[in-house]
Amino acid sequence: MAAGLTLWLQRHAAVLCAPGLCYGRTDVAADAQATAVAAQALAEAAPPGVAVWRSPLGRCAQLADALAALRPDLGAARIDPRLAEMDFGAWEGLPWSAIARSDFEAWMADFADARPGGDGESTRRFMQRVAAAWADWRASARPAVWITHSGVIRAVELIAQGRREVRAASDWPAAPLAMGALRRIDA
Repeated sequence: MAAGLTLWLQRHAAVLCAPGLCYGRTDVAADAQATAVAAQALAEAAPPGVAVWRSPLGRCAQLADALAALRPDLGAARIDPRLAEMDFGAWEGLPWSAIARSDFEAWMADFADARPGGDGESTRRFMQRVAAAWADWRASARPAVWITHSGVIRAVELIAQGRREVRAASDWPAAPLAMGALRRIDA
Protein backbone atom coordinates (compact mmCIF):
# COMPACT_ATOMS: atom_id res chain seq x y z
CA MET A 1 0.00 0.00 0.00
CA ALA A 2 1.34 3.40 -0.97
CA ALA A 3 2.09 6.07 1.60
CA GLY A 4 1.83 9.82 1.22
CA LEU A 5 -0.88 9.88 -1.46
CA THR A 6 -3.26 12.76 -1.91
CA LEU A 7 -6.92 12.43 -2.84
CA TRP A 8 -9.00 15.45 -3.77
CA LEU A 9 -12.72 14.96 -3.23
CA GLN A 10 -14.80 17.18 -5.50
CA ARG A 11 -18.54 17.29 -4.91
CA HIS A 12 -20.74 17.89 -7.92
CA ALA A 13 -22.28 21.34 -8.35
CA ALA A 14 -25.75 22.36 -7.20
CA VAL A 15 -28.47 20.19 -8.70
CA LEU A 16 -31.58 21.22 -10.61
CA CYS A 17 -34.30 19.77 -8.41
CA ALA A 18 -36.58 20.91 -5.65
CA PRO A 19 -34.90 21.60 -2.30
CA GLY A 20 -35.40 18.83 0.23
CA LEU A 21 -35.65 16.05 -2.36
CA CYS A 22 -34.11 12.63 -1.69
CA TYR A 23 -32.10 12.06 -4.88
CA GLY A 24 -29.17 9.80 -3.95
CA ARG A 25 -28.96 7.50 -7.00
CA THR A 26 -31.53 9.47 -8.97
CA ASP A 27 -29.78 10.98 -11.97
CA VAL A 28 -30.54 14.68 -11.65
CA ALA A 29 -28.68 17.32 -13.65
CA ALA A 30 -26.44 19.95 -12.10
CA ASP A 31 -26.63 23.68 -12.74
CA ALA A 32 -24.41 24.51 -15.74
CA GLN A 33 -23.04 27.78 -14.33
CA ALA A 34 -22.28 26.27 -10.93
CA THR A 35 -20.60 23.34 -12.68
CA ALA A 36 -18.41 25.74 -14.68
CA VAL A 37 -17.35 27.54 -11.48
CA ALA A 38 -16.53 24.24 -9.73
CA ALA A 39 -14.61 22.99 -12.78
CA GLN A 40 -12.53 26.17 -12.91
CA ALA A 41 -11.59 25.89 -9.25
CA LEU A 42 -10.72 22.21 -9.66
CA ALA A 43 -8.70 22.90 -12.81
CA GLU A 44 -6.62 25.40 -10.85
CA ALA A 45 -6.15 23.07 -7.88
CA ALA A 46 -5.41 19.78 -9.65
CA PRO A 47 -1.70 19.12 -10.11
CA PRO A 48 -0.33 17.74 -13.37
CA GLY A 49 -0.55 13.96 -13.63
CA VAL A 50 -3.39 13.50 -11.17
CA ALA A 51 -5.82 10.70 -12.06
CA VAL A 52 -9.47 11.71 -12.37
CA TRP A 53 -12.16 9.27 -11.23
CA ARG A 54 -15.86 10.02 -11.31
CA SER A 55 -19.25 8.71 -10.34
CA PRO A 56 -21.34 7.41 -13.25
CA LEU A 57 -24.16 9.83 -12.42
CA GLY A 58 -24.77 12.71 -14.82
CA ARG A 59 -24.15 15.51 -12.35
CA CYS A 60 -20.60 14.21 -11.89
CA ALA A 61 -20.16 13.56 -15.63
CA GLN A 62 -21.00 17.23 -16.26
CA LEU A 63 -18.24 18.34 -13.92
CA ALA A 64 -15.72 15.84 -15.30
CA ASP A 65 -16.47 16.99 -18.85
CA ALA A 66 -16.07 20.65 -17.85
CA LEU A 67 -12.76 19.82 -16.15
CA ALA A 68 -11.53 17.91 -19.23
CA ALA A 69 -12.28 20.95 -21.41
CA LEU A 70 -10.14 23.11 -19.11
CA ARG A 71 -7.43 20.53 -18.39
CA PRO A 72 -7.11 18.10 -21.31
CA ASP A 73 -3.69 17.13 -19.92
CA LEU A 74 -5.46 15.15 -17.19
CA GLY A 75 -7.01 12.75 -19.70
CA ALA A 76 -10.40 11.12 -19.57
CA ALA A 77 -12.01 10.47 -16.21
CA ARG A 78 -12.24 6.88 -15.01
CA ILE A 79 -15.91 6.05 -14.43
CA ASP A 80 -16.28 4.07 -11.23
CA PRO A 81 -19.75 2.94 -10.08
CA ARG A 82 -18.42 2.66 -6.52
CA LEU A 83 -18.28 6.47 -6.42
CA ALA A 84 -22.05 6.82 -6.96
CA GLU A 85 -24.19 8.20 -4.17
CA MET A 86 -25.99 5.90 -1.74
CA ASP A 87 -29.16 4.27 -3.05
CA PHE A 88 -32.17 5.27 -0.95
CA GLY A 89 -34.50 2.73 -2.58
CA ALA A 90 -38.18 3.67 -2.63
CA TRP A 91 -37.34 7.02 -1.04
CA GLU A 92 -35.56 8.16 -4.22
CA GLY A 93 -37.36 11.11 -5.77
CA LEU A 94 -39.49 11.82 -2.70
CA PRO A 95 -39.24 14.93 -0.56
CA TRP A 96 -37.55 13.97 2.71
CA SER A 97 -40.61 15.46 4.43
CA ALA A 98 -42.84 12.85 2.71
CA ILE A 99 -40.94 9.90 4.16
CA ALA A 100 -42.81 8.43 7.13
CA ARG A 101 -41.10 9.43 10.35
CA SER A 102 -41.34 5.83 11.59
CA ASP A 103 -39.52 4.57 8.46
CA PHE A 104 -36.77 7.14 8.89
CA GLU A 105 -36.43 6.32 12.61
CA ALA A 106 -36.19 2.60 11.79
CA TRP A 107 -33.24 3.36 9.51
CA MET A 108 -31.59 5.48 12.22
CA ALA A 109 -32.15 2.73 14.82
CA ASP A 110 -30.30 0.17 12.67
CA PHE A 111 -28.06 2.56 10.76
CA ALA A 112 -25.50 -0.07 9.75
CA ASP A 113 -27.83 -2.63 8.23
CA ALA A 114 -31.28 -1.18 7.61
CA ARG A 115 -32.02 -0.50 3.96
CA PRO A 116 -33.48 2.99 3.48
CA GLY A 117 -36.67 2.97 1.45
CA GLY A 118 -36.99 -0.76 2.15
CA ASP A 119 -34.87 -1.76 -0.83
CA GLY A 120 -32.04 0.76 -0.72
CA GLU A 121 -28.41 0.28 0.17
CA SER A 122 -27.44 -0.27 3.78
CA THR A 123 -24.78 1.99 5.24
CA ARG A 124 -22.60 -1.07 5.83
CA ARG A 125 -22.79 -2.04 2.14
CA PHE A 126 -22.20 1.57 1.08
CA MET A 127 -19.09 1.80 3.25
CA GLN A 128 -17.80 -1.48 1.83
CA ARG A 129 -18.31 -0.21 -1.71
CA VAL A 130 -16.48 3.08 -1.07
CA ALA A 131 -13.72 1.30 0.89
CA ALA A 132 -13.11 -0.99 -2.10
CA ALA A 133 -12.66 2.05 -4.35
CA TRP A 134 -10.35 3.60 -1.74
CA ALA A 135 -8.24 0.41 -1.63
CA ASP A 136 -7.95 0.34 -5.42
CA TRP A 137 -6.96 4.01 -5.47
CA ARG A 138 -4.32 3.44 -2.78
CA ALA A 139 -2.96 0.44 -4.71
CA SER A 140 -2.63 2.64 -7.82
CA ALA A 141 -0.03 4.72 -5.92
CA ARG A 142 -1.18 7.78 -7.86
CA PRO A 143 -2.71 11.03 -6.58
CA ALA A 144 -6.30 11.37 -7.71
CA VAL A 145 -9.39 13.53 -7.87
CA TRP A 146 -12.73 11.86 -7.22
CA ILE A 147 -15.70 13.74 -8.66
CA THR A 148 -18.45 12.38 -6.49
CA HIS A 149 -21.21 12.97 -3.92
CA SER A 150 -21.68 14.05 -0.32
CA GLY A 151 -22.25 10.51 1.00
CA VAL A 152 -19.11 9.18 -0.67
CA ILE A 153 -17.08 12.11 0.68
CA ARG A 154 -18.35 11.49 4.20
CA ALA A 155 -17.55 7.78 3.88
CA VAL A 156 -14.02 8.61 2.69
CA GLU A 157 -13.51 10.87 5.70
CA LEU A 158 -14.19 7.87 7.95
CA ILE A 159 -12.16 5.44 5.83
CA ALA A 160 -9.17 7.80 5.88
CA GLN A 161 -9.35 7.60 9.69
CA GLY A 162 -9.26 3.80 9.53
CA ARG A 163 -13.00 3.27 10.09
CA ARG A 164 -14.64 0.78 7.74
CA GLU A 165 -18.04 0.59 9.38
CA VAL A 166 -20.53 2.83 11.11
CA ARG A 167 -22.85 1.33 13.68
CA ALA A 168 -24.85 4.38 14.72
CA ALA A 169 -26.14 7.40 12.83
CA SER A 170 -24.34 9.58 15.39
CA ASP A 171 -21.03 8.21 14.06
CA TRP A 172 -21.73 9.48 10.53
CA PRO A 173 -20.02 12.82 9.71
CA ALA A 174 -22.69 15.47 10.17
CA ALA A 175 -21.35 18.32 8.04
CA PRO A 176 -21.58 17.77 4.29
CA LEU A 177 -19.15 19.33 1.85
CA ALA A 178 -20.88 22.17 0.03
CA MET A 179 -22.00 21.47 -3.51
CA GLY A 180 -19.18 22.23 -5.92
CA ALA A 181 -16.59 22.30 -3.11
CA LEU A 182 -13.26 20.51 -2.96
CA ARG A 183 -11.65 18.72 -0.02
CA ARG A 184 -8.12 17.33 0.19
CA ILE A 185 -7.27 14.10 2.01
CA ASP A 186 -3.64 13.15 2.58
CA ALA A 187 -3.50 9.40 3.03
